[in-house]
Amino acid sequence: MNQLPTSALLSDNMNKAREYLRRFRSQVVPHRIGGHPGLSDQTFENLDPSDNSVLCMVASGGEAEIDRAARAAEDGFRIWKDVPGDRRRALLHQIADQIEARAEEIALVESIDSGQPIRYMAKAALRGAENFRFYADKAPEVSDGKSLPTRTHLNYTLRQPIGPIGIITPWNTPFMLSTWKIAPALAAGCSIVHKPAEWSPLSAVILSEIMTEVFEKADLPPGIANLVHGFGETAGKLLTEHPSIRAIAFVGESVTGSHIMAQGAPTLKRVHFELGGKNPVIVFDDADLERARDAVLFMIYSLNGQRCTSSSRALIQRSVYDRFVSDLAARVKSIKVGQPLDPSTEIGPLIHPRHAEKVLSYAKCAAQDGAQIATGGGRALNGKGNFVEPTLFVDAQNTMRIAQEEIFGPVLTVIPFDDEADAIRIANDVKYGLAAYIWTGDVGRAHRVARDVEAGMVWVNSENVRHLPTPFGGVKASGIGRDGGDYAFDTYMEQKNIAIGLDRHRPPAIGVR
Repeated sequence: MNQLPTSALLSDNMNKAREYLRRFRSQVVPHRIGGHPGLSDQTFENLDPSDNSVLCMVASGGEAEIDRAARAAEDGFRIWKDVPGDRRRALLHQIADQIEARAEEIALVESIDSGQPIRYMAKAALRGAENFRFYADKAPEVSDGKSLPTRTHLNYTLRQPIGPIGIITPWNTPFMLSTWKIAPALAAGCSIVHKPAEWSPLSAVILSEIMTEVFEKADLPPGIANLVHGFGETAGKLLTEHPSIRAIAFVGESVTGSHIMAQGAPTLKRVHFELGGKNPVIVFDDADLERARDAVLFMIYSLNGQRCTSSSRALIQRSVYDRFVSDLAARVKSIKVGQPLDPSTEIGPLIHPRHAEKVLSYAKCAAQDGAQIATGGGRALNGKGNFVEPTLFVDAQNTMRIAQEEIFGPVLTVIPFDDEADAIRIANDVKYGLAAYIWTGDVGRAHRVARDVEAGMVWVNSENVRHLPTPFGGVKASGIGRDGGDYAFDTYMEQKNIAIGLDRHRPPAIGVR
């Protein structure tokens, strides 16, 4: 069968998206608390990033909604924590089945809602199903502990779910990142209250519907999974402060993470943060430069540059700097900016006009600080919507704002370095430490630099390729805790030690005369 031309695929995608979005446009998008859709006294506008028209109206949660959701999560937790692991596994696989069945809907809705190109969103929806399947298979063994015998006692450990979890997720690839938090929390036996980002709330509604349907069919309390829309300053703050919520899993920028820590302190809230990054990609002169170039381009310009692990600082050894920068500039100029539902689009609109203005402001910063703008730096598509040109800053110094601050857009800052020690110094001279990428043909150098760079994750001669059993998270201002594998359960479960006496010895006597 011949593939349809791009124009026909775009038209088909637009027609399907229009149908999927009809229900969101026809009424206020509700919360889902204890399995029931609900509204609030307040609403907010959800904008279409392509033209900033009102996509739909969304209920804005406050104290009453958060309290109801937290109490519903308490009720759900009392049942869910005792559901056997084999049954939890089956139910989470059912959720994954439904995600796969609705993958097209999720991808098209999220592409419109977030501005992300459809070429990436289809994969993001399926990765969400993969997350649920991975943690479904963990559920039967999640409580297993260790046996630690001594001569006098048999010690053994158990892992037990901590309680209701508040999950606050971001607006970039929101569906996949929501499943990345929700799946392990449910596998652990915790209930959840999910507050999605107000700038891209719609795919969270679909996920909530799927989970509610699965739990209701299983005759389980719908309060296991709850959804409350709203703003971080109100709904997010109230969720963090609520005494029934035992932990907060948050993905977002670092300043918000520090606010959440302060808000959760009075209730000694456990926190799990995946925060910002200013990730270096270090290219040595002995690297495969073509592969390195392609990886650099993919990791900063895919997903509109709105990803925490983007290679936003390219550190290039001086001996190959001019050649590498020339190749980069030529490729960046050819990147296609367009409508997100167009299969040929490589960069869509940024999420919100406020964010687009922030990203655009860095062109002025670069010029003021003395960096060169090799290409980009302005609005694309005649200024309509939140479209920003793919931008390349070159000849930068690491002290510049464009090298220190997380821009979170299709913007790459290129910095030259002299030798291995210089590269490590520049890489570490930021407040962040999420990811790093190293390109070299020297195995010894790869190990040395990977050891010394301050990052929670390092890829050598590779872009970011996730392997679900491995730990994912950052150091310094880039996060607390780890996702992935069993590491995620450190947030959602408590360790308990049980000691059984093995001999008949008496305790030391007290009060005996």
